[in-house]
Amino acid sequence: MDAILKELSDGQAYGMILRAKGMLPTPQGEWIYFDLVPEEYEIRDGAPEYTGRICVIGSNLKEEKLEELFLL
Repeated sequence: MDAILKELSDGQAYGMILRAKGMLPTPQGEWIYFDLVPEEYEIRDGAPEYTGRICVIGSNLKEEKLEELFLL
């Protein structure tokens, strides 16, 4: 997750990302939450609300590349 968020926060390969956040399960069965703004992000442990969710806000977003990045 760290590599994914670093790529999103530092570049424009996926469009102009203004904000991204979400909650996802880890391969170990735990849950992580993330928050991202340009050039800054945070990852923390959490508990699921319902299912995993990802929200990306920006302009000229490359939705197919984002789906591949998060393996959706």
